Amino acid sequence: MPQSDRQDLVLLDSKDGVATVTLNRPEARNALSSALRRRLRDVMAAVDADGSVAAVILTGTDPAFCAGLDLKELSARGGPEPEPADPGIQGLPWAPLRKPLIGAVNGVAITGGFELALNCDFLIASERATFADTHARVGILPGWGLSVLLPQRVGFAMARRMSFTGDFMPARRAYECGLVTDVVDHDDLLPAARRAASAIVSNNKPAVEALLASYRRIEAAAAGDGIALEASASRDWARGGGMAGLADRVGGVFDRGRSQMSSRENQAQ
Repeated sequence: MPQSDRQDLVLLDSKDGVATVTLNRPEARNALSSALRRRLRDVMAAVDADGSVAAVILTGTDPAFCAGLDLKELSARGGPEPEPADPGIQGLPWAPLRKPLIGAVNGVAITGGFELALNCDFLIASERATFADTHARVGILPGWGLSVLLPQRVGFAMARRMSFTGDFMPARRAYECGLVTDVVDHDDLLPAARRAASAIVSNNKPAVEALLASYRRIEAAAAGDGIALEASASRDWARGGGMAGLADRVGGVFDRGRSQMSSRENQAQ
């Protein structure tokens, strides 16, 4: 793998055993167009196959981590694109990695972007990070494991509150809930993620990979058919016309998020 692969939609940098993958569509808050999703899957497969990489960081180009699926594209197409043919990817944003994946959340992580974050092994958040499950607010259902992964992180009651209300959760509250392991100054986000990744790199690589595989098996046993059931519900919702008019609702999601965060900031002053 080249040390630096500067693609338009996904930036990849590999150094000292750590691969940093950056979503790079800042003009659209790194929204997941079909092209970006395909490129992200390809990059994740490449870093997983690279024997020189022992840990991976996923982040976004400021000001956002990821605003989720490109809803305008989704609405124009009339529904989600077909699942990848590879059964190992169905119901997931990428094929599970054999090495730890750290999410460095630099801004908003909502809807499908929140699901990307939840598919990381753990999260480090900038003070500017915010999280929200806005699927119900825009009229879509999660399809990348949120209804399985979010309760594992924050508990069933908080997960349902986040999903049913669509409320935005600031970084400090996310830390209190166990959603993120650390909250750091914005300028220290990538250095903090790299310090954690370097600690992983310094360990016995086969042991880390075996431990990660063990965690995955235990989590899969606990989840049962949850991932498949969620993916089925998402497909049925889309096929039944539940997503009609969703492009018109996306602006209201961000307006509400800005209003909520502004209100919290005023209360803190």
